[in-house]
Amino acid sequence: MSVLIIAALALLEAGTGDPGTKPGAPVPMIAPAGSEQGIPAPAIPVAAAELPPHVADADAPFKEAPVATESGPKEDQADIVVTVRGRSAPGDPIEAVNFKAFAATQAIDRALVGPAALAYQHTVPAPVRSGVRNVLNNLHEPDVFLNYLLQLKPGKAAETFARFAINSTIGVGGLFDIAKRRPFKLPRRHNGFADTFGYYGVKPGPFLYLPLIGPTTVRDLIGGGLDRFVLPLAVGRPFNRLTFTIPVGVVSALDHRAEFDEQLHILHDGAADPYAASRDFYLRRRQAEIDGLHGKRHGAAKPESAPAAVSAEPTAPAQKSPAPD
Repeated sequence: MSVLIIAALALLEAGTGDPGTKPGAPVPMIAPAGSEQGIPAPAIPVAAAELPPHVADADAPFKEAPVATESGPKEDQADIVVTVRGRSAPGDPIEAVNFKAFAATQAIDRALVGPAALAYQHTVPAPVRSGVRNVLNNLHEPDVFLNYLLQLKPGKAAETFARFAINSTIGVGGLFDIAKRRPFKLPRRHNGFADTFGYYGVKPGPFLYLPLIGPTTVRDLIGGGLDRFVLPLAVGRPFNRLTFTIPVGVVSALDHRAEFDEQLHILHDGAADPYAASRDFYLRRRQAEIDGLHGKRHGAAKPESAPAAVSAEPTAPAQKSPAPD
């Protein structure tokens, strides 16, 4: 009799477990995305039959999938999105580092740069902001002229030189863009040492996202640095003085940030992965500009509500592809 009682108690204890889980069976666990970034977070248990098929795919650079929750009333259920970051995208070998820089830059932008830029836009009248922008663009014309010469495009170089001369004199130091009006009709073009490197076949190198600077590549970072040395070396004062370069840099950054506020919101707020959207947009735009120097036509790069592939944050407007000489 005692043996029968002990056997019955054992059967009752076995029946109190979860009917959907076999005693002793291991429960699969999925680590939340936060743990990928070095943030401790508890793992999420899910049933083996509910595991998304792509979780085990280590080659997927970025995928999302909803993970089923425990059964219960429909109104109490919530989807848990698990982000899996595997191998870095082509051209972005240090994606983990870039992603952290992107997150830090976004935090600074929300707290400081964005509000300051919008305050600048709302406080300074539009004609004054336009005049400041014209002056800054005019100061870049010597870079454009020099690089058209390096690219063996004398026609574009001559037009750029004429623009600079007209706007620096009749345009009151570049305050007014007289050169683009009739009878001159000389359009402003983008060019620089990074474009010259790309024109002669220098590859962009790894993608970089630098705090405060934003998206760039090794080629563009070096080329942009060389652009900043043209006026200080060719003219000297005041272009080689911090009392000039710091205020000009701050105003330029605020004006640029205010001008592209809507575009940045599309990239950062409307995309499933804002970092990938910024990277894709930047790389597409820069490739279109390099191709334009070779006469290849592209439509203007536009931000999308979600990235079409795994490029940005835009730091400059998409430029119209110039026609070859």
